[in-house]
Amino acid sequence: MAPRGALLLGLAFATFGFAPPELAAQISDRFAIPATDEGLPGAGPIRRYDWFQNVWRARRSSFAQRLEADRGAVVFLGDSITQGWGGGLGAAFPGVKVANRGIDGDTSRGVLIRLKDDVLSLDPAAVVLLVGTNDLEEGAIPETIAGNLKLILSALEAHDPKMPIVLCQVFPSAASKKRSADQIKAVNALYRAAVKDDARVTLVETWPLFADAAGDAIAAEFPDLLHPNEAGYAKWAAALRPIFATLGFSETAPDTFALEPGFESLFNGRDLTGWGYRPTSEADQASAKRWQASDPNAAEWPFVTEPASFDGLTATPDGRYRAMGGRLVVTTPPSYRRIQQLWTTREFARDFVLKLEFRATANADSGLYVRGPQLQVRDYLLAGPYKQLKSYRPQDWNEIVVTVQAGLARATCNGELLEAEMKVPASGPIGLEGDRGQMEYRRIRIQTR
Repeated sequence: MAPRGALLLGLAFATFGFAPPELAAQISDRFAIPATDEGLPGAGPIRRYDWFQNVWRARRSSFAQRLEADRGAVVFLGDSITQGWGGGLGAAFPGVKVANRGIDGDTSRGVLIRLKDDVLSLDPAAVVLLVGTNDLEEGAIPETIAGNLKLILSALEAHDPKMPIVLCQVFPSAASKKRSADQIKAVNALYRAAVKDDARVTLVETWPLFADAAGDAIAAEFPDLLHPNEAGYAKWAAALRPIFATLGFSETAPDTFALEPGFESLFNGRDLTGWGYRPTSEADQASAKRWQASDPNAAEWPFVTEPASFDGLTATPDGRYRAMGGRLVVTTPPSYRRIQQLWTTREFARDFVLKLEFRATANADSGLYVRGPQLQVRDYLLAGPYKQLKSYRPQDWNEIVVTVQAGLARATCNGELLEAEMKVPASGPIGLEGDRGQMEYRRIRIQTR
């Protein structure tokens, strides 16, 4: 057990930013910021202002006192935005063991320096990382910040190659805070490139989640244009909950939904029985080739040459589609964008009513194929095309109802019209597209007429 004086010192630092001289001597040098940059990993700014040294010592001292209590937690790592979540962090994720390792004012290099003692010593179940905004205020260029991120990711991988990492894009701020939209977008572009094809890392698009039309922070959620208020933290939590569910940290109970009379389920909630891959159509192959030839940022689009059924499997062999907890999850592709299509093995020739619920991560892009033609299913308010919906619930469950009659499909989301008369073939399967971000579907059911 730590001496009582050290505990009081940590409390004094955390509360007031200073400690009486008689207690200050009891702080271990290992919690102090190194006096010079010599021999330190990474590049770029390390803050050494008096106030920051006090906060750094106080926070790290308190972290050390909680080492055993926080072992095996999902660790939130970052700066004042993370620290500011405080006691509300646990309440935001009920049932998930979390640990806050944010330090007010920290930079990406500061995080790298303290990574071993503050994070790796906990053997975390996962790490949620948000860092980089303070580097910009100190004049660091985006390439330096991204270089530190790569070192952080390498250290996390070396500690546990299987540990999930949730990387949040740097939040928007404002040029008046020495954090312009262009600078932040440049950092986030480098972050995305740094984690491309890294299956350990789930990139969460938190920049468009919080940016206004000019690319700055939304004042109603960031009153000082830097730190979120209660509404901002609630929005961030909502963006993370679907990711936590897919990682198995929450929502593990089976879905107890009961079918309405006359409906049959197309997804049993346990595995992918009744679903499979179909050969990529010639039209889609031609479309993909044109797109990739004209756009260097075009999505990956692997072609399927042979049909495959996934009866009894909980995931497709490539892991893109997974059945878990009553949800059919289209997982976030490591390449950022990847077009894939999962189809029912049955085809539907009679008129029908199709109902399902979906939940999208921020800016996610997916689609629902109705006998072939696609209805866009996205995080509509960010990704479109139906940005004017009034009842859409971001990062929460929404219901789509598609009524097919006489070759036309009428589609609604939470009762609001999406498409009035979408033409569909006389027969065909139901399909789910994967593109960008994570999309979950559940309670997929059909009533034929």
